[in-house]
Amino acid sequence: MARGGRVPISSFLFMAIFMAQLFCAGAVFAEGEKIVAVIINGNKRIEATAILNVVKMKAGDTLYADKTDADLRAIYKLGHFQDVQASTEELDKGMVLIYTVREKPIVRDIRFEGNKELKSDKLKEALELRQNAIFSQKDLDKSTAKIRKLYTDEGYYLVEVTPVIDKRSSAELVVTFKVTEGKKILISTIHFDGNKAFSNRKLRGIMETKQKWFLSWLTGAGTYKEEVLKNDALILTDHYLNNGYINVKVGEPTVRLTNAKDALEVFVGITEGDQYKVDTIGFKGDLLESEGDLRKKLKSEPGEIFSRATLRSDISTLTDAYGDKGYAFANANPLIKSNPDKKTIDLTFDMEKGELVHIERIAIAGNPKTRDKVVRRELRLMEGELYSATGIKQSKQNLMNLGYFEEATVATAKGSASDKLNVNVNVKEKPTGTFSVGGGYSSLDGIIGQGSVQQSNFLGLGLKANLSASIGGRSSTYSVGLTDPYFLDTKWTLGADVYRSERDYIDFSRRLIGGDIKAGYPINDFLGTFLLYKYEVKDIYDVNSAIAMAPLLFPDLQEGSTTTSSISGSLTSNTTDYRLDPSSGMMNSVTVEYAGLGGNNKYARFTTDHAWFYPLYKKVVFISKLTLGYITEAGKKVPIDEKFYLGGIGSLRGYRARTVSPTSTAYDANGVPTTVYLGGNKEVFGNAEITFPILQDMGIKGVAFFDAGNAYGENQAMFSSALMSYGAGIRWASPMGPLRLEYGIPLNPRRDIDSQSGRIEFSIGSLF
Repeated sequence: MARGGRVPISSFLFMAIFMAQLFCAGAVFAEGEKIVAVIINGNKRIEATAILNVVKMKAGDTLYADKTDADLRAIYKLGHFQDVQASTEELDKGMVLIYTVREKPIVRDIRFEGNKELKSDKLKEALELRQNAIFSQKDLDKSTAKIRKLYTDEGYYLVEVTPVIDKRSSAELVVTFKVTEGKKILISTIHFDGNKAFSNRKLRGIMETKQKWFLSWLTGAGTYKEEVLKNDALILTDHYLNNGYINVKVGEPTVRLTNAKDALEVFVGITEGDQYKVDTIGFKGDLLESEGDLRKKLKSEPGEIFSRATLRSDISTLTDAYGDKGYAFANANPLIKSNPDKKTIDLTFDMEKGELVHIERIAIAGNPKTRDKVVRRELRLMEGELYSATGIKQSKQNLMNLGYFEEATVATAKGSASDKLNVNVNVKEKPTGTFSVGGGYSSLDGIIGQGSVQQSNFLGLGLKANLSASIGGRSSTYSVGLTDPYFLDTKWTLGADVYRSERDYIDFSRRLIGGDIKAGYPINDFLGTFLLYKYEVKDIYDVNSAIAMAPLLFPDLQEGSTTTSSISGSLTSNTTDYRLDPSSGMMNSVTVEYAGLGGNNKYARFTTDHAWFYPLYKKVVFISKLTLGYITEAGKKVPIDEKFYLGGIGSLRGYRARTVSPTSTAYDANGVPTTVYLGGNKEVFGNAEITFPILQDMGIKGVAFFDAGNAYGENQAMFSSALMSYGAGIRWASPMGPLRLEYGIPLNPRRDIDSQSGRIEFSIGSLF
């Protein structure tokens, strides 16, 4: 009688019958026999040595069923086999233990059929299955579900995805996903039930899910996305809680296919409850300030409608106030007592200050290029100092405002004691240098050819260096400069530029060669001063022949060379959230320039600029800007090219560039009249804009605007008249530089100068 037996282990029934098989194996094995060899059979792709590495039974061991059982388990756990068997065979030299395996099939190819709206590459990225990997039914099911979700997220709600498995051999499979896309099904209506406080229209406006409309093909409105719709229930709940409805209940939205199967309908059930107001506000616990002083910090007010968002803000404000005094672990626990009879809420903030915490160590990571000191000098925390909550937030904002990093995090970690914290600063650097050779177009200067090398973090020291040139149809500019924002590791900014430019204006051309030295000093994180000295040699040439014939009428517009030596000082305040692309806050600056420190040209110029950014909804931002300017002579007539000219993409869109100014008329030799733009000694213009994302991932925004302003002569009162325009456009942070394409329509066009239908304004590149 041959001694030996087989123990089959099926991948499908393994867990259910494994123990029974092992019992049988133990019964047929002749335990106690000595093994002379252990071999592997049936493997094709997996090396025998890889399997033997997990086998405990070795030549020379005594055969025992429990040890064989353990080996079977270990081989199966490798995950490469759908069937494993153990057997023994008696040879002349002794007992041989044989492990026979049947490998899982490999997916040799993955194909798609019927997909027209989504490319195969996009579908393949979503798969759990991988080509030339082991087949798994679980991965196949997940892949099918993910393909279907990709389609439903694009509006193909009726899509059908059928996986078909074709066996090339016992070890190789081809998986084909057959897709029946169907037609696009969008949400036609969002229904609400139970809402009384807010209209259907209001609630639809709050939701991220939208109903279809005629521009759905562009905006994607009406597309059903399960996760987004579920989140909309939370958004609606939050809206009610922020308006005093503390007992609101918003049901999970349900989706139904219309009878015609051509649209979806969404149904949302709401139980609003009563609206509550704030009655009393009190404090208890560890009070570092009087109740009156703490109450002044809050946005919540007695008698006002309760808002959970305002409460969250108040909690943050109180913890930050304690945090700024060094209490890093302070808590402001809101105790809410509702009074259903009066429909009011009593708020009590239970303050726990914890213990004073000092900063033990600051660690900086993620900056292989940028020097540590460049990062450290932007931090508003110092080792050994008390913890500051505002310092943490301001440090992160300062780092992001540098423009050197894609991401910057400032986080705390436990120190060596309970009253000490470490600060970990992690940054992710982004390219700060650019080299470009290309072209662009400006509605002021025409076609531009340009080349530039710019580095805003030169040598990793935060130095700003630039070398640039542009040559266009009506202008050319060359410049080189270097600025150190922390000169000699102090707070002083020091820099210098050398430049040369030529530009053809309407009535004359100007050539300019000059240089400047500039310095600045920050008073704090939001307020700074700036000084600039410049010296320029200026040539005026190609003056309009009609003007040249009347030198007495235009004494400040004569051909020739002059020099300007001026100094200017400015005071700037910037409270915006992100200086590279603000969405909230203000920018204000006042600049005074005096020319007369030598040189031929003498004048005094005063300008002030203001900008306000206010987020309306998500990424929709309202922007208002105001600029005022005044220039006066300082012993000599003000040069005509230094006066104020408006019009164009930088001021009043819809009006021709540099034509909004006082004018006069000159006559050429044939008596033909020519309009001369004299420039103003005063200017005022304002812009109101609303920007909104179009393709957010690509940095493309839309803008709608309204402009108003004018430039006034010496005999004209400021604000005595104004030109106005409106329009829209797009803006793109393109690889070539900022792109603006805007169409302005004048509300009060000037005869023979402006087109009533408006003008398109276009510029690209950072030089413009």
